[in-house]
Amino acid sequence: MHFDKEVDARNLNCPLPILRCKKALNELTAEQVLKITATDPGSRKDFDAFCRQTGHTLLDMQEADGVFTFLIRKRSQ
Repeated sequence: MHFDKEVDARNLNCPLPILRCKKALNELTAEQVLKITATDPGSRKDFDAFCRQTGHTLLDMQEADGVFTFLIRKRSQ
């Protein structure tokens, strides 16, 4: 899937992956897509809750060998 920006948050623990995500989303325009990778096992529920609370769309979440990859579409303004 196409994405506009990528953030590597591997080897970072909560809340740093969410903070990096939030910073990156602030740099995007509405409807652009952010790809973020993380290794924190709690990131799955953290990103789900973050998207529900902020109105961004969690398009996809994959896990392979302990690495979680999220695709998040920035909410329309």
